[in-house]
Amino acid sequence: QVQLVESGGGLVQPGGSLRLSCAASGRIFNIYAMGWYRQAPGKQRELVAQIPSGGSTNYADSVKGRFTISRDNARNTVYLQMNSLKPEDTAGYYCNADIWDYSGRRGTYWGQGTQVIVSS
Repeated sequence: QVQLVESGGGLVQPGGSLRLSCAASGRIFNIYAMGWYRQAPGKQRELVAQIPSGGSTNYADSVKGRFTISRDNARNTVYLQMNSLKPEDTAGYYCNADIWDYSGRRGTYWGQGTQVIVSS
């Protein structure tokens, strides 16, 4: 069973920083793209940033220059460094990953989410 577990959310003041982590575990053969999405109350889930197994990263316009996505393939972990946080960044943040497991199945997996609240 493949699982994604996020950590690192919390309450931060505007202008502050947080670093989110998401670790994948289970019978993983290979991980392709990994990404972070967010969903604010009353809004649809939106892509924040994505990082493929090779190639360039992709960011939502609203976070470019403030957020940085990275991954540690040896640890099957993706990170999201969030700087200069704004109240509008408040949301539940979810990681996802395109994973091929040892059973020969390839699918998209989601973490349970971690809450980020930006408020003074």
